[in-house]
Amino acid sequence: MRLFRHHAPLPADATGAVLALGNFDGVHRGHQTVIAAAGAIARSLGAPHGVLTFEPHPRQVFRPDDAPFRLTPLRVKAREIEALGADLLFSLHFDKEFAQRTAENFVEEILAGALAVRHVVVGYDFVFGRGRAGTVAFLKDMGARHGFGVDVVAAVAEDGAEVISSTRIREHLVAGRPTDAARLLGRAWEIDGRVEHGDARGRTIGFPTANVMLADYLRPAAGVYAVRVGIERDAAAEWIDGVANIGMRPTVGGTDLRLEAHLLDFSGDLYGSQIRVALIDFIRPERKFASFDELKQQIAADALEARALHGRTPSAGR
Repeated sequence: MRLFRHHAPLPADATGAVLALGNFDGVHRGHQTVIAAAGAIARSLGAPHGVLTFEPHPRQVFRPDDAPFRLTPLRVKAREIEALGADLLFSLHFDKEFAQRTAENFVEEILAGALAVRHVVVGYDFVFGRGRAGTVAFLKDMGARHGFGVDVVAAVAEDGAEVISSTRIREHLVAGRPTDAARLLGRAWEIDGRVEHGDARGRTIGFPTANVMLADYLRPAAGVYAVRVGIERDAAAEWIDGVANIGMRPTVGGTDLRLEAHLLDFSGDLYGSQIRVALIDFIRPERKFASFDELKQQIAADALEARALHGRTPSAGR
């Protein structure tokens, strides 16, 4: 898959695509349906299969003081979209100047102009342009005027009831329900990052950890999780069962929010490595213990619980 961070100029073979349009934060099952629909039309037309999204997320531009909320930063979003078979990913820079583009200008200059789209596919709730004035009906009208087709994908619901959305997935994660979030995502939710040096306390008690900062990621419920850790090696990831704590580490006087993952039955130096930590199940909330010895005993119990959970879910990562 080729990634473009601009809409012009483009090589000729990057134009004339069938595009799925949207923010696609999470690349959840609803997003996957939109992207797959674009892929099916692209194959029928013999056209490239593309996805157009925006970075940073518009919410970060309009509400910069909000707590971190991202499910999939661009690096992760691109990986998930590539796994869905897209040929092209257009990640357009979104700022307040871009937000002033009218819906008409977006269609004429970007979709019909620079990208020369053959067809576009959007979700039922897609809006765009200044003041969110570009509705699905407006997009269909502009498509007819400029010679490209428009398909609209209906809401995708879980078991015919719960509509799948990034908002609902965030709610599940904040409430400590990673299995519910995974059901809507179609995969376990992951935190992706580079392993940094911590305070090395875990190593002294036989539970060394790989420490990852959460950066722009949503803050899930603080606590202990059964996880799968993917160590990125070239183009693939080596997946290992683990247990992780996400939180402030109150027993040892922690002052920053951190993810600390212990890889079960693993030895090796991971400092500087890029890893993916998939949340498999929630074990317990974070709490402050009366002593370090009590904390050590609980960590050992958490590791045993994680082993039991992994016995039921041995291959949640990919």
